Amino acid sequence: MKSTRKAYGEFLVEEGKKDSNIVVFDADLAMATCTNMFRQEFPDRHFDIGISEQDMVGTACGMALSGKKVFASTFAMFMAGRAYEQIRNTAAYSHVNINLCATHAGIAVGEDGPTHQCIEDIALMNVIPTMKVFSPADDISTKKILKMCLNESGPKYIRLGRSETPTIYDENSEFKLGGSNVFGNGKFGTIFATGMTVSIALEAKEELAKQGKDVRVVDLYSIKPVDRDTIINCAKETDILVSIEDHSVIGGIGSIVSNVLCEEYPKKLVKIGIEDRFGKSGNFKELYKLFGLSKENIISKFE
Repeated sequence: MKSTRKAYGEFLVEEGKKDSNIVVFDADLAMATCTNMFRQEFPDRHFDIGISEQDMVGTACGMALSGKKVFASTFAMFMAGRAYEQIRNTAAYSHVNINLCATHAGIAVGEDGPTHQCIEDIALMNVIPTMKVFSPADDISTKKILKMCLNESGPKYIRLGRSETPTIYDENSEFKLGGSNVFGNGKFGTIFATGMTVSIALEAKEELAKQGKDVRVVDLYSIKPVDRDTIINCAKETDILVSIEDHSVIGGIGSIVSNVLCEEYPKKLVKIGIEDRFGKSGNFKELYKLFGLSKENIISKFE
């Protein structure tokens, strides 16, 4: 069990030792985003801009334009909310090579409550031209996706979580731009998931197998560009389609999958996520149960 934000901090230190061109920006949340790990090792390459997220993104873009390999971090609510104009007009419009690593996404933030629970960021980032969007499911995929981002040009948004999540990948797992990973080849149905909900989907897959219902799970770690071919193939090969995400059902991966289906292979998709409402303050496991982000709710869609 490890949080994706901690894996991010470890990645920065590992890569920072190999490449002195890597620099990191934060907005007064280095302990929470885990960029403090990098700061301890390389204090001259860590820049804390304070509670000024717009300034952080703008300054980080300037550093990136100078040729540095830049990672900028804060909570997803503050990155996607407060700094949206700078992300759109400075990072994306100018096609700046920058990695925007937003931690504490979704209602998994827990006790911090609805003001800090960003359930709109996938939708917001997905509509920005040239933006690439990723959502790792565990610690291993986090590091591999971040490594991939170092070799991709332009602005990238990487969605990370606060809470610990099970490790589901191994070191031989592969990740690519516009890719996804499929667990199983069951014909009964498909569960599309991303981020912390992938492990929940895999738990549901195991329980459904005990009922004689063989389903497959698709980890849509690359949200933009999305793996259209896999989505279409799953629609053609399986009977029931379900999506689950720690994000609003409006504009999240469920909507993205629905768009692909509508254009290529019309088929019903049942979406599990945050309905048209704000989150609540509480333990994230209890919140997941309250909002239906559970294996039990997934299983009910296959009855």
